[in-house]
Amino acid sequence: QVQLVESGGGLVQAGGSLRLSCLASGRTFSSYAMGWFRQAPGKEREFVSRIAGSGRITSYADSVKGRFTISRDNAKNTVYLQMNSLKPEDTAVYYCAADVKGWSTVTRAYDYWGQGTQVTVSS
Repeated sequence: QVQLVESGGGLVQAGGSLRLSCLASGRTFSSYAMGWFRQAPGKEREFVSRIAGSGRITSYADSVKGRFTISRDNAKNTVYLQMNSLKPEDTAVYYCAADVKGWSTVTRAYDYWGQGTQVTVSS
């Protein structure tokens, strides 16, 4: 079992920055990949970014590449999502998730999910 708790969401103006955090507990944190997803009203949940257990491999959705940075601190059991140059279309509930079996961008491959944190970007 893995428990995940996100924090760091809020309201920001376009062009601003936010950093999301996700604290994990329950399993050896460095042994599994972590991902960030988001879901806007009326839309399906979509992949944003992922990071391998070691922290050495990352990938991003095209829509956030160059603006968002994922990182993790395995000593603190925490994964981060630094979001810069935010746009109104980034408005969504952001979720962190744990992929304990593999390395995927697909929502259904992730086994454990946080409760989500709201990010709202005003124009």
